[in-house]
Amino acid sequence: MKTSIAIAVSMVAAPATAGTVTVTIPRINVAEYHVPYVAVWIEPKAGGPARTLAVWYDVDKRGNEPGTKWLADLRTWWRKGGRSLNLPADGVSGATRAPGAHRIAIPANVKPGEYTLFVEAAREEGGRELVSVPLSIPARAGKASGKTELGAVTVTAR
Repeated sequence: MKTSIAIAVSMVAAPATAGTVTVTIPRINVAEYHVPYVAVWIEPKAGGPARTLAVWYDVDKRGNEPGTKWLADLRTWWRKGGRSLNLPADGVSGATRAPGAHRIAIPANVKPGEYTLFVEAAREEGGRELVSVPLSIPARAGKASGKTELGAVTVTAR
């Protein structure tokens, strides 16, 4: 009986998604490595406002130079709407991530249509990179890869 209740609760608690994006941050062998700031967003191919799905930055940095100060280094995202985003944004903001693969849900309330998914990374004492992947909602599989700051970026259908 307890098992069936737990399964029912976990099914209710899991948010509906239109798909999943997996962003891989590569391990870079340099003397002074800093994890990158990363922004993930979608834009309708026909034009329209960008929608931020995730932004990873130093959310705990306080003082004269808060972590948000360096978000402008994610130049494309910043110009597309990042500067007007009220941070921290619930469900969007998060701490920087270590090297490895990280999943982001594409919200179920994204309207069906053709989009472009963008992932931008900028790293202190490192580079900056922007990767784009065509995206259709309902989601179909897609993939792109960065060359330095980003690894594979994969879209998985739900």
